[in-house]
Parts: sequence; structure tokens; C-alpha cells
Amino acid sequence: MIELKNISKTFSSKKNKEVVALQDVTLHVKKGEIFGVIGYSGAGKSTLVRCVNLLEKPTSGEVFVNGEHLNEMSTDQLRQARQNIGMIFQGFNLLKTATVYDNIAIPLKLTGLAASEINERVEKYLSIVGLADKKNVFPNQLSGGQKQRVAIARALSHEPDVLLSDEATSALDPETTDSILELLLKINKEFGITILLITHEMHVIQKICDRVAVMENGEVIEQGNVIDIYSAPQQQTTQRFVSSLFPSEFPSEIFDDLQKQGPIISLTFVGTSADQPALSVISKKFDVHTNILSGNIVQLKDKPFGKLIAHIQGPKDETDKALAYLVEQGVQVSEVSNNG
Repeated sequence: MIELKNISKTFSSKKNKEVVALQDVTLHVKKGEIFGVIGYSGAGKSTLVRCVNLLEKPTSGEVFVNGEHLNEMSTDQLRQARQNIGMIFQGFNLLKTATVYDNIAIPLKLTGLAASEINERVEKYLSIVGLADKKNVFPNQLSGGQKQRVAIARALSHEPDVLLSDEATSALDPETTDSILELLLKINKEFGITILLITHEMHVIQKICDRVAVMENGEVIEQGNVIDIYSAPQQQTTQRFVSSLFPSEFPSEIFDDLQKQGPIISLTFVGTSADQPALSVISKKFDVHTNILSGNIVQLKDKPFGKLIAHIQGPKDETDKALAYLVEQGVQVSEVSNNG
């Protein structure tokens, strides 16, 4: 659905210095999936998402959306193609002097739609985002979450195949963020709209994304299924993002003391294994004692996922049997050799 081939983007600064925002980025977003791009500030992710609809024209590389080569389009052709690519922003971009209804209707009028069709679409999409009763109010009368819902309704009113989200939840509180993410998930499921979103929040990736790309210094340094990235992050930046959800640090004195009494292990639970009381079972099944030192279990889009750091104490042959049993139950087990 979205294919970016070897995208690079260079800006010229006031001092005639070149600033490289993107370097040879290649991504393929499948039809109907929710694909996340995550990175810290300055990673190039906002520039990347704006290259998808050519709001930023790449210095080099090719952009394909729904099989169409955007780079080769004329201005009129590109304008037409953009109607099939909805976009929502962190700052909402609503007209302050226009009602909620008109914020959605005015862009539709510019496309030449009949008044009856415009009214039908505005009513339909305001209902979908849960704001049917707010059509006659102005943006300054709405909360941040409601403003973002209006922006989503506006993007949907063009009935696009693709929706781009540029840090759409960054200005919202956690509860409102979750409600917007649930709305995006609903839109994806009910309408089959392909969503490409960028964020600096791992929680956003965790909650609704199928696949994710991690960016750093204008490059994609790692990408794959969310569950695979969580299970085995390869790059240091990716590991930092994942560890923000699964804290594992504790005083080195405690670590050294416990390690003398038995192995300290990292346990990764995926899917049904996350629902099983595995540590409780091995304490009863084998002559070992277990102690959870740190960790967390979270719900990904389709399945639970957890990481725990635990101390296993007991005779070596019993701890070996206990660890083998955990592996048999689908738990990923590795020994922690140092406190980091």
C-alpha cells in the first residue's frame, strides 16, 4: 500500500550548510495494517511521514502509494492523489473561527462535492468519532481529545485508503491517548484503512501496531513485527524503548549477592505463556525458590507480552530442570550475567 524506496532528504540551513534529515530509508507498509515508526526527537520520523504525501519532496528516492508513483505526478495529479491520503497532526490544525461541522465541510467543498454528499459525510464521520452532538460548536469549546477527533473525522471524510498520523497523541493525557488509539484501531478494523503513524511513545506502538520501524539519525535501524522487536531488540536505541516498559535495574550489591545463591534469569512470555503461573509452578514442581526482581506484563495489539527478571535459588540440578521446564512451556529464558 505504501512503499518508500531509498528515501533521502537534505535541507539547506541559513548558513548554507546541509542538514541530512533522512538517509536511504526503505519501508513497505502492507494494505490494511497499522505500521508504527518510532524514534527520539530529531530522528527524522516527521520528515519521513511528510514524504509519503510529498508535503516534503525527497531529495532522492521513490514514493508509491496504492501502486501509484507520486514522484512522477503533475501538481494536479498529486492534489488528486492526496485526497486518498488522510493526515492528522499533533496540533490538530483546525480553523478556530469555523464550527466543527465547517471544519470538515470546507475541505470537501473545495473538492467539488455536492452539498447533500458533504452533509452526509460530515454527519457520518462525526458520528463515527463520537462527536455528532458537537457539530455546531467551535474548536475552543472542545477538549484536546475532542479536537483530535474532529481532525480524524475531517481526514476520514475524504474516504481515504491511507491515514497518516504525525504524533497525533503527543499533546494528550494518557487516558485521552488511549481513547484516540482505540478509535484508530476501530477505524482500521471497520474500514480497512492502512495507517502509518509516527510516535516517540512505545505505549502507542504496543497498543495498536502490527509492525514497527525504529529510526535514529535519519535512518531506519531496525524494523519488524512488534512482537519480534519486543522479544529480541537488536539495536541499543530499540532496547532503550523496550526497557522503558520493562524496567530491569536494581542495586548492584543486591545483584551480586543473589547471583552467588543461584542464577538470575530473564524470562520473556508471549501469548498464552504470559497467562500461566510459570514461576509458581516450578516452585512446587522442583526444589527451588523463585523471587521476581523486576518486570512487567503488557497487552500488545493481539496478545499479552511480558518480561521478568527473576532469581532462582536451589540445587543446580533442580534449577536446571526448572529452567528446562520453563522453556518447554514456551517461555524464553536467558541468564543475566550482569546488572545491565
